[in-house]
Amino acid sequence: MKIIQTKLEGVMIIEPRVFIDPRGYFMELHQYERYRENGINCNFVQDNLSYSIQNTLRGLHYQHPHPQVKLVNVIRGKVFDVAVDIRQDSPTFGQWEGVVLSGDNHRQLIIPEGFAHGFCVLSEYAIFSYKCSDVYTPEVECGIAWDDPQIGIKWPLKNPLLSEIDKEYPYLEDLPAQKRPVYGK
Repeated sequence: MKIIQTKLEGVMIIEPRVFIDPRGYFMELHQYERYRENGINCNFVQDNLSYSIQNTLRGLHYQHPHPQVKLVNVIRGKVFDVAVDIRQDSPTFGQWEGVVLSGDNHRQLIIPEGFAHGFCVLSEYAIFSYKCSDVYTPEVECGIAWDDPQIGIKWPLKNPLLSEIDKEYPYLEDLPAQKRPVYGK
């Protein structure tokens, strides 16, 4: 397993070992001890799977309170995956990291608490899997606008398919204080 640190503390790209032979491949999506030895010390309690068609954009989502660490990967297809630091007083507040995840490159991304997360589908469809450190709690679900100009994410699509909820999220600067995670807490 190879860990690639990004410019955002705690956001890491993971390249798991993949064993390929003429029959196909095998890989571990998560193995507690191995991930813990590499600085990912998290007790995941919920696994999610989504199917999305090309040009779908999901995000940018987070929970506050009840934040979640997410370990994400693509089973089939290709996405551009993004983490945004939304922790008030963080030295990297408002900065983002993006990475292509696909069923071919087998990469994973770890997204720590205090980060908003989203992805857009680049292939005909994508099957996207993610582990969460806390259960989904609808009443504390929050989000920020995918196209916030101050964040300036360079999404590789122009007119995404969005849910009605995702269309309504505010810009980061307009989030009320009670919906903002705080750096170091």
